[in-house]
Amino acid sequence: MAESSSSKTLHDGGRVLALALKRQGVDYAFGIVGFPVIELGSTLQDVGIKFIGMRNEQAASYAASAIGYLTGRPAVCLTVSGPGLINALSGMANAKENSWPLIIIAGASDTDQDGMNAFQEWPQVESCRLYAKFTARPDSVERIPFFVEKAVRTSICGRPGPVYLDMPGSLLNTQVDASTVWPTSVCSDPQRPLADPVNVEQACELLVKAERPLVIIGKGAAYSRAETEILQFVEQLGLPYLPSPMGKGVIPDNHPQCVIAARSKALQNADVVVLLGARLNWILHFGLPPRYSGDVKVIQVDICAEELHNNSKCCVGLHGDIKAVVKQMNLAPELQHYKFPATSLWWKTLKEKINLNMQVVAQSVNNESIPMNFYCAFNVVQKLLPKDCIIVSEGASTMDIGRSMLPNYLPRHRLDAGSFGTMGVGPGFAIAAALHCRDTEPNKRVVCVEGDSAIGFSIMELETAARYKLPIVFIVMNNNGIGFGADSELFDALTADSDATIRLFSNPPFCPLSADMIKIIQALNCPGYLAKTPTDLDSALRLCLQTTDRPSLVNVLIDPMAMRKQQEFEWLTRSNL
Repeated sequence: MAESSSSKTLHDGGRVLALALKRQGVDYAFGIVGFPVIELGSTLQDVGIKFIGMRNEQAASYAASAIGYLTGRPAVCLTVSGPGLINALSGMANAKENSWPLIIIAGASDTDQDGMNAFQEWPQVESCRLYAKFTARPDSVERIPFFVEKAVRTSICGRPGPVYLDMPGSLLNTQVDASTVWPTSVCSDPQRPLADPVNVEQACELLVKAERPLVIIGKGAAYSRAETEILQFVEQLGLPYLPSPMGKGVIPDNHPQCVIAARSKALQNADVVVLLGARLNWILHFGLPPRYSGDVKVIQVDICAEELHNNSKCCVGLHGDIKAVVKQMNLAPELQHYKFPATSLWWKTLKEKINLNMQVVAQSVNNESIPMNFYCAFNVVQKLLPKDCIIVSEGASTMDIGRSMLPNYLPRHRLDAGSFGTMGVGPGFAIAAALHCRDTEPNKRVVCVEGDSAIGFSIMELETAARYKLPIVFIVMNNNGIGFGADSELFDALTADSDATIRLFSNPPFCPLSADMIKIIQALNCPGYLAKTPTDLDSALRLCLQTTDRPSLVNVLIDPMAMRKQQEFEWLTRSNL
């Protein structure tokens, strides 16, 4: 007897997709719904995936990628077709350059309208191939779980990165018998491959002979959750270490072996560099002179074999997971009785440079002239921030100076512009971090330190933070410009010309007059404060940290001509500092 159709359980493509994502451990989706994914947003919520409606797909993709970095499992960025997906390409590119897992899912025009100039029709799969490790359009509703599992697995294995799934409206709306949907296993966490033991032995022998060793800790080490092994490695061997911007906190910044305050001196004079999950890209000056000694020997540890020897040939390449490989080195016989002497000339040189640079910074810190300079303002901020807070930061001088002035004590507790130098990431990152904290460590605070130009990229995401009652503390370092700016009187004088857009210096491109941040945050029924002096800033930040049911903001007026000191963080220059 034929089975009655009424006894079948029917699922449309959207529900099959949502259930497959949930089965693979996806907990968060960020995006903006519209045709043809309106119902999909609700379906995601129905199966237990948290959906966060953002104001722009760009910020949504940034937020989803931050979840991938913080948790090691991808979140979803959901967009509409055409322009919606194109907006999200920024976050996909940023995730690719930072090596963070991310799943972008976009609706698409119905397959029976392909090539007909359908609503928002665009070659989406082809467009995403440049940005993603894997792109696909499922060929049937039944096979959607197959593609979801492959997408998740691809995003987290090897070098992590973004993936893309294209979902035409006709596929999302087609109903099938649930029993015909492909069964799939749950994608497990990536394996942790060990390095070749011969290479580990070579690396240890090279390190033992070093006269001026240096360990560089990158965000790959943070992503690998290698903090315990790296701390043992550094302390057991007595080595100086330098964290990359998002490698900060893998070992606490206040550790006595941290030499971030002597960054240039350490890089230029090291004879052996151990590179742990950091790439020899622009942030580390490509590993080339004059920022490094011409005969420096590099021991490089990376999960991606293609990254070994990139830009500067390393003496020993250790291909493997950082956590696993550092553990191998900790157990290596060659290092069991080795410790770099604390009384060495190398340590003396580094400590002298640290003390000298600290004295230079102290001059700016102690300068309380009004308007404030960055160092003075950051000095107030760092005294009040909880040691376990997640710091999000972007901007020009704001981010660069913040890297040295705002210490991190825990891994994966700093998010900034990263390898791609992307501006506009701050609010999205902060929203993702605040949601993650709400679900895992509800008493942990998220502090988003923004330049006034940087926050303008995604300023409407303040409304998203307010809507979800996320207690993010936004600190805007406002110098009325990109890098530097002009005060209101000078700005008015410069823009007096009737056509200021074309007159040289009449309206400098680097000098957009900032909006009134206080009115913006107060329009969302959230507290905002103006800080003109260190005392103002201290009082305002204390009030913000007491606000736990909504975002808050401090608009900090910074001297428009205040600049960072030209030394440790001039990454884009070729000068030998």
